[in-house]
Amino acid sequence: MQIHFKIIEKEAVFSILPLVEKLNQNRVPFEVLKQRFTEMITQNYECLGIFDGDNLIGCCGMWFCTRHYSGKSVELDHVFIEEAYRSKGIGKKMCMWVYKYVRQKGVEAVELNAYVQNFASHKFYYNEGFNALGYHFLKKL
Repeated sequence: MQIHFKIIEKEAVFSILPLVEKLNQNRVPFEVLKQRFTEMITQNYECLGIFDGDNLIGCCGMWFCTRHYSGKSVELDHVFIEEAYRSKGIGKKMCMWVYKYVRQKGVEAVELNAYVQNFASHKFYYNEGFNALGYHFLKKL
């Protein structure tokens, strides 16, 4: 394994859509994802790619903002690593990379949401030092 991390250029961000489809268990159609990511890349969004050589095996979206309760922060989004690469320390290395990268941008806090039923991710994030601050509610209009 030759694991490395790099920011995916905005024009190449669609390369992560197959991974995001897997994360969302195909609940959002590909064309809708493509449309949404087209808009996302025009906002305060960046995407980290996780690679084994040239093979994209994971991703982590990052939303940069300032919040009243945490200051300058980054919200991690659609964090995904291919199943064959899980439990090999790659998630931990990804977090270390993200922490270093966002500190250089003056970020004070890292936030994220995790799907309620994704218990493995909950354990991982608790082990990373994250605390559950509240519930994330969603109402579709």
